[in-house]
Amino acid sequence: MKSLGLRGVEDEKELPAHACAYCGIHSPSSVVKCLGCTKWFCSARGNASSSHIVNHLVRARHKEVQLHPQSTLGDTVLECYNCGTKNVFLLGFIPAKSDTVVVLLCRQPCASTPSSKDMSWDISRWQPLIEDRSFLPWLVAVPSDAEQLRARHLTPPMIAKLEEMWKDNAAATIADLEKAAGIDDEPAPVLLKYDDAYQYQNVFGPLVKIEADYDRKLKEAQSEDGLVIRWDYGLNNKHLASFVLPKIELGDVKLAVGDEMRLKYKGELRPVWEGVGYVVKIPNNQSDEVTIELRKIGNDKSVPTECTHNFSADYVWKATSYDRMQLAMKTFAVDEMSVSGYIFHKLLGHEVAAAPMKIQMPKKFSVPGLPELNGSQINAVKSVLQKPLSLIQGPPGTGKTVTSATVIYHLSKVNGGQVLVCAPSNVAVDQLCERIHRTGLKVVRLTAKSREDVESSVGFLSLHEQVRMNDSNLELTKLSQLKSELGELSSQDEKKFKSLTRAAEREILNNADVICCTCVGAGDPRLSKMKFRTVLIDESTQSAEPECMIPLVLGCKQVVLVGDHQQLGPVIMNKKAAKAGLNQSLFERLVILGLAPIRLNVQYRMHPCLSEFPSNMFYEGSLQNGVTMQQRLRRDVDFPWPVGDTPMMFWSNLGNEEISASGTSYLNRTEASNVEKIVTRFFKAGVQPADIGVITPYEGQRSYVVSSMQNTGTFKKENYKEIEVASVDAFQGREKDFIVLSCVRSNDHQGIGFLSDPRRLNVALTRAKYGLVILGNPKVLSKHPLWHYLLQHFKERNCLVEGPLTNLQTSLLQFSRPKTTYRGPQRYQMSYSAGLPSNARPPNGKTGNDYNDTGSMLGYIPDDVSSVHSSALGGVGV
Repeated sequence: MKSLGLRGVEDEKELPAHACAYCGIHSPSSVVKCLGCTKWFCSARGNASSSHIVNHLVRARHKEVQLHPQSTLGDTVLECYNCGTKNVFLLGFIPAKSDTVVVLLCRQPCASTPSSKDMSWDISRWQPLIEDRSFLPWLVAVPSDAEQLRARHLTPPMIAKLEEMWKDNAAATIADLEKAAGIDDEPAPVLLKYDDAYQYQNVFGPLVKIEADYDRKLKEAQSEDGLVIRWDYGLNNKHLASFVLPKIELGDVKLAVGDEMRLKYKGELRPVWEGVGYVVKIPNNQSDEVTIELRKIGNDKSVPTECTHNFSADYVWKATSYDRMQLAMKTFAVDEMSVSGYIFHKLLGHEVAAAPMKIQMPKKFSVPGLPELNGSQINAVKSVLQKPLSLIQGPPGTGKTVTSATVIYHLSKVNGGQVLVCAPSNVAVDQLCERIHRTGLKVVRLTAKSREDVESSVGFLSLHEQVRMNDSNLELTKLSQLKSELGELSSQDEKKFKSLTRAAEREILNNADVICCTCVGAGDPRLSKMKFRTVLIDESTQSAEPECMIPLVLGCKQVVLVGDHQQLGPVIMNKKAAKAGLNQSLFERLVILGLAPIRLNVQYRMHPCLSEFPSNMFYEGSLQNGVTMQQRLRRDVDFPWPVGDTPMMFWSNLGNEEISASGTSYLNRTEASNVEKIVTRFFKAGVQPADIGVITPYEGQRSYVVSSMQNTGTFKKENYKEIEVASVDAFQGREKDFIVLSCVRSNDHQGIGFLSDPRRLNVALTRAKYGLVILGNPKVLSKHPLWHYLLQHFKERNCLVEGPLTNLQTSLLQFSRPKTTYRGPQRYQMSYSAGLPSNARPPNGKTGNDYNDTGSMLGYIPDDVSSVHSSALGGVGV
């Protein structure tokens, strides 16, 4: 035991059954039993920021507890007096009027609706049972110092490991932890430079596999029973099944349009049935339902549309995207024709001289169907045409899409070959596709088969639509009609239909000037025989490097990467893979290697007062305004801005954060109620719901804001439903007239979580055109250097306010002093940690103490809290 620092603990065998599974403390008043796994935990914190019981509940996703029979309250199971819910993250208490009694009630709905059973309670005094990540001491006492000294001391990484072991073996003990302590399975980190393509593949291959395995585990754990189905018919005569997935509410499930799900019927009314379909709609503010469209298989009559209950759903995990990444890296290593020699060496980080490309420069850079370009945009287009590898950095609102479309037009005209255009997300591909189409080029949008029925603004450009509309092949048209009438063809006809379809697809692809698809879509077998010398990847800073490789290995000789490494990076679910550097984009690595991006520097989105801080903080003050104050002032909107022609304010809200129902996110009721007041005030001033966006980094706050606006707002529910309330990630690349940002974090010890990621802040601050309202607790936020600057910025302009919305006063609050200073985006030029060999240095100069955010709520528990403070990681630090 000594090796783990577990000396001085009472002998294992002597510990009672109710001893804390982490540290062995067993005083009846300090321990509670987790009903999810029947283990006991205490309310000591050890050297972590959460008590042992809360730490366990969060990590294990358990939510129900029971007190010890010998505690002052006996063996009570904690539950809501009104509705009986036992989720401790929802529970709180209200002192009864006599004050000798307390009543436990859940936050929603029981404590938020005044129609409770007994009106002698004052609902406004409701307080959560868990505060500062520990149960209130009158409920579960904090163990004495003497007990804590005698206890076993597990470090946070050891606790994390123990929880992992319990997932596979509930009976695992501290002794098993000791055995496993020697096995350190940290993957090798990414490098800046690689000796050859095999080394490249050997570093990235395992990281992609770790991420794939993790994604698979997550998806496959997400089955739900007891679903109630609502059946519909789709336009294409396919069955639609709609249902509510409770796990989505808890943030346990990540769903996207195009995901595949399996539906099973296990009821009494008819034989067991199962069918597979694609998700065509995910929950939004209007409805909590998920809708899937069933694939037509065999006998359509077998679909149990007369049954509505006893269904279950689970994910069909698809390895496609990960397989394509692995294949691309293999191709890069073994196929000499996959990329040009120059690009090959550049991607590996080798120094090579570029031969300038001999091209006929266009006389005029602006192109038909698109707006005239400004100086920095023309400069970017000019520069890109002459180089085999270029980076274009497009800060918020600088016309990145127009510039990309213009670049593509000229590349197509100058090089004569086909241009392959990719982006990580379907939305980004569609936007760009639409712009390129306006220039008159022949564009084909290639989508995954699973997305062919998903509504899209560029549906008419998609390959399957172009095949359908092409009536030159009569036989194909006939078969296609037959198929839609009968639902299926004879096997001979089906074969013929497939080969004719393939031929038609090939013809359309070969005749296109530009082919647009997602990065993963570039691995589609229909493109495998084609060669693209010119490739442009938009939003390239949002895709992991192996994802970018998929379009590149189709023979590229000229590459343009467009993005902005000061905005959000790729979303990597697995912490180990992210920490090893899979969350760094290729764009970012090339910047660190010294390839200077061409920056677009005129922004057309924000009121000049809104662009000032982001420009100075993230772009060395280089952003110029392409719009005037006059063009960005809505004089018709009567809103209490503290300074008339400066439509921005930071409204000081000092209410406390609480852990949300899922246990893995946060909410803040004070801020939520003030978000509703602001939105209602905008409505009164005549602002349309579609022009307001509410951004909050926490899923817990997102769902709380949605329901509380609808429950307490004075306008029609429908109006509040139409307001988009979403995470920073969901707003990236988009804009609204007015943005309300709710910061949520407000505590004494827990830090500010992933609010401390500068890129997240940059995106949040740059979505609004006409006005920005931030709600947050300046005392807590100002401890962080970056927020300290932001608050200072608002204060100097008299835009930091407090008090009720009807009577805002300038706030005189004194800020906390940050412990460190914010180093700013210059971290790319920072000297790397000395002493490491040049190719083993960590990406971004992050030496473990910088933020390492994976953008996912699942990134909420750091692996080694001892070296990274919880506030340095996404979501909830434990």
